[in-house]
Amino acid sequence: MKKPITLAVIALATSFAIWAGVTYPRIGGDVLHLARSVETAIYGLHRAEVEISDSRMMSWQGGPQKAQETVIMIHGYSSEKTVWMRFAKHFTADYRVLILDLPGHGETAFDPALKYDTVSQARRVVEAMDALNIERAHIVGNSMGGFIAAQLALHHADRVQSAVLIDAAGLVAPQESDMAKMLATGRNPFEIHNRDEFIEFYAMTMAQPPWLPRMILDYMADDYIVRRESLTRIFQDFHNTDFLDTRLSEIQVPILIMWGERDRLLHISSAAVWQNGIANAELITYPELGHMPMLEAPSQSATDVLRFLSKNR
Repeated sequence: MKKPITLAVIALATSFAIWAGVTYPRIGGDVLHLARSVETAIYGLHRAEVEISDSRMMSWQGGPQKAQETVIMIHGYSSEKTVWMRFAKHFTADYRVLILDLPGHGETAFDPALKYDTVSQARRVVEAMDALNIERAHIVGNSMGGFIAAQLALHHADRVQSAVLIDAAGLVAPQESDMAKMLATGRNPFEIHNRDEFIEFYAMTMAQPPWLPRMILDYMADDYIVRRESLTRIFQDFHNTDFLDTRLSEIQVPILIMWGERDRLLHISSAAVWQNGIANAELITYPELGHMPMLEAPSQSATDVLRFLSKNR
């Protein structure tokens, strides 16, 4: 009699373990999506699709539809529109706000037939502006998004009122970052194979990350694992291509450079290269912040950007 009971207990425990393993990260995802939905509603942002020639891009939009000025926010590589949520709330009272999920990121599908270099992504931003009847905008970009913002300022200057480059990719840094050192050994920290690797990577992305429970971090880890192949392809398309070192002097629009001094992905030494290469570019650095100041200190960084925008109306 004991043997059947023991087997039943083992079977039940195994079933529970399998159920927990499957549902645990899914619950984390549900909690994350619910929290984001509530926050965006509070901040006056709504979800909307923007159809362009080769993609259907998902976005968050907010602010007065007839506002005289628009702010477009562009996330970095492997990221998505949600990194701008708490930053964006400081702009919706006075500016029309558009936050995009670029192709291959967030809710916008990856298509292997597309090109993911920053020149192509910049063209897609212009197409989104056309679709939404936005003639000119202030462009705010982080990391790869900062690279795209700079491409817009260079190739589509008539559409750019000003550009804010936050810890921007797109240059050869004078000093190697932690990520650059890893890449030199053949390891890309963005290519996640397990949850422990994600935790290590997540610690590199910010010096002062907002707190998240482990089940949400594990959900995010699983998402990176699922997307590893597409993220590898996107990295190959944009990394070390169309770099702007020799073209900075051609950028004529007003530029603000922002950088977290504790950035482990893109070294702070790049900030001076941007500033010295672009005429009249302004620079603000944050000693205690890392790669994403707009997420680590949204109020402080938004205040600095709003001050810059007010000078470039």
